[in-house]
Amino acid sequence: MIGQWELATTERSKTCVVTLKPDAAPRGMKLDLEPGCAAALPFTKDIAGWNVKGLDIVSLQAANGEAVIDFTEVEAGIFEGLRQGEGVYILQNLAAARSLAKSMDQMIGDWAMVRGNGVTVCTLVLTNTDAGNDNFQVFVKPKCDAAIAAFAPTQWRLEHGQMMLMSGRGETWRFEADDNAQWRLVPDSANPLIMLRQ
Repeated sequence: MIGQWELATTERSKTCVVTLKPDAAPRGMKLDLEPGCAAALPFTKDIAGWNVKGLDIVSLQAANGEAVIDFTEVEAGIFEGLRQGEGVYILQNLAAARSLAKSMDQMIGDWAMVRGNGVTVCTLVLTNTDAGNDNFQVFVKPKCDAAIAAFAPTQWRLEHGQMMLMSGRGETWRFEADDNAQWRLVPDSANPLIMLRQ
C-alpha cells in the first residue's frame, strides 16, 4: 500500500492524491494529502493517518484513530469505500488511475463501425457525458445497418481493457483492441464488426 493513490468519486469528477507512507504515527501510519484535497473532497480534512485492519481493509483515520473512511479491495489495486449520506469513493493506484483517464480521453469522439470487407455500416459518437454507474453516453448517427440500429447502443465504458457498448435493454457488445484506433467485436466471427477511430 505504500506509495501514491488516487482518492476519487466513482465518476472521477473530484480527485485527490494521497501518499501512504511507511512511517509510524501515534495511531497507525503517516500520509500526505495533496493541497487541493480538502477543497475537492471536504471529508479529507479530517484524515490524519492510515492503517490496515484485518486482511484487506484500508482505513483512512482521524487523529483520534477513528475511521474517516474504510476501503475494501474490490479488484486488484482498486478499493471502494462508502461514506454514509455521501456515497461511494474509490482508492486506486495513481499510475493506474491516470492511465485509465488517458485511455478514456482517447476514446471520446467519432467512430465508424465497419465489417471485415471495409464497408462502413454505422457511425457513432462516444462522449464523456456521465450516464450513471460509470457509463457514458453514446450517440448513434442516422443510416445504420439494421443489426446495429436494432441493438441501439446508448451507453459505453471501458472495463478490464475491453470497450463495452450497452443498449437501453441491457444487452452488451464487447470489443477488444487490435490497436489504439481499432476495436473488434468479441467473440470474433466470419464477418467481423470493427470499430475504427474517425
